[in-house]
Amino acid sequence: PGPNEADQAESSVRLAQTEATQPALFAIEYALARLWMSWGILPTAMIGHSIGEYVAACLADVFSLEDALRLVAMRGGLLQQMDAGAMLAVMLPEAKIKAYLNANCDLAAVNGPELCVLSGSLTAIEAVEGTLKDKDIASRRLHVSHAFHSASIEPMMSSFLYMLRTMVPRQSKIHFPSNLSGNCKRP
Repeated sequence: PGPNEADQAESSVRLAQTEATQPALFAIEYALARLWMSWGILPTAMIGHSIGEYVAACLADVFSLEDALRLVAMRGGLLQQMDAGAMLAVMLPEAKIKAYLNANCDLAAVNGPELCVLSGSLTAIEAVEGTLKDKDIASRRLHVSHAFHSASIEPMMSSFLYMLRTMVPRQSKIHFPSNLSGNCKRP
């Protein structure tokens, strides 16, 4: 027999917690990539965003699986301690989205020519969401608990960077571009 409704509800609540979501997402992405690789589908290049970039680094042998898991688990735990926040996908180009940014709302990602993601406090995102709705600009709230990829993560950065500095990255065996610089990590 499968899980009952109470177990499913408890699992859903747990997986909504960043400290569980991020390692789970890493594990699923890594396992799926390894499955494809076991079938002989080998990448010559990879790209990943956020947790996906850690998966790409691990698959490219920049970090061991153990180091990548420790890093992702620590990242999830540190992010879990942040104040709650929200993210909003908006159908606007980067040049036009800048009018909606302020001290509590940052540009988190530019995902396409006319698709950006904002990240910030709950009140800031709600206010932007209302303004966009009034102007008939399409937007969609992301299912996240915190303002990822925003200035609100600054307090956790020193702890995260300290752990990162304890790891010795290896030469990449598969190309993958950095989300930060755009430079390609080459074998």
